[in-house]
Amino acid sequence: MSAESTPIPGKPGGKGRRRKPRSKGRKGLLVTAWVAAGIVVLGGTGAGYLYFKLNGNIKSVDIDQVLGSARPTKVDNGSENILVLGSDTRSGSNKKLGGGTDDGSARSDTAMVVHVYKGHKKATVVSIPRDTLIDRPECTDTQGERHDAAKGVMFNSAYTTGGAACAVKTVESMTGIRMDHYLEVDFSGFEKLVDELGGVTVTTTKAIKDPDSHLDLKAGTHELTGAQALGLVRTRHGVGDGSDLGRIQLQQAFIKALVKQIKSVGVLSNPKKLYDLADTATKAVTTDSHLGSVNSLVSFASGLKGISPADMTMVTMPVQYDPANPNRVLVQQTKAKQIWTALENDRAVPKSATEGNATGQAKGVVTS
Repeated sequence: MSAESTPIPGKPGGKGRRRKPRSKGRKGLLVTAWVAAGIVVLGGTGAGYLYFKLNGNIKSVDIDQVLGSARPTKVDNGSENILVLGSDTRSGSNKKLGGGTDDGSARSDTAMVVHVYKGHKKATVVSIPRDTLIDRPECTDTQGERHDAAKGVMFNSAYTTGGAACAVKTVESMTGIRMDHYLEVDFSGFEKLVDELGGVTVTTTKAIKDPDSHLDLKAGTHELTGAQALGLVRTRHGVGDGSDLGRIQLQQAFIKALVKQIKSVGVLSNPKKLYDLADTATKAVTTDSHLGSVNSLVSFASGLKGISPADMTMVTMPVQYDPANPNRVLVQQTKAKQIWTALENDRAVPKSATEGNATGQAKGVVTS
């Protein structure tokens, strides 16, 4: 995979440097565990034909079988860790949304580690910037093909190289934390989910205009359609300094608005809307094999529905700008270790881990 350029500003306080915009087809997508699993809780109550149809919609991958035993130890403290990816698949209905050719390839520009604390009343979401330079471990994909290790490559190359299994192995190598579950949603699924929900309400403190993501919002409160929501979570040039780090801040704000919308949507008295939501959600997701059925997703999501937006802590993995390339970032290892150690021990992320890191200067532009 060729390295993709993402504008990253210079050192804090310095003058930002920009490069020409990337093609629209390679921009990331936001989705979290609550998008699919939360809606399945609402819609997965059908029986007979409807149940089997929903069950047949779900795609799953056997991460455990592929990765084997050479993984971090599973921590038995009541918490759960979920790797959530947004998939930019370049085929089918995603071709139109991605704006590229139908080459059959797939990319993951959005990655989040969702840590659900013991008792399932709180969660921390850690976004991993796609442009972070990492050492990718050797891995085998779900088709059995082996892929060599690589040094100093972009984080999102793990998914492009070996799909879900290589993405999970890379994250576990970086964090030292076992991923209990894997959840992925694609472009077209994300847009349909938002439309099925009837839109998502957000407030923008500044105007956002980005022709690349087809977004034009004035400052104020908006009920976003699926297409507008997709544009919001993909935009880099509409706000802040044009970096992927700024886009992550928009995505994190949108997550809270989306969770709020899912919790407030009144569908239980409308069987058709109930089923439409469940049908769309189950078609959109790819999960690990442990979540690969309606029953499993409903059980999993039931444990998440007590988490409100106010109970979610949103952080970005600590990074610093790469002195050799302003369009890449490097992990701040000491601070990142603080985050991963805290989550492994089911503790809150310390403030010292989130201070003084590179940011995209877009915080506060979108509120729920």
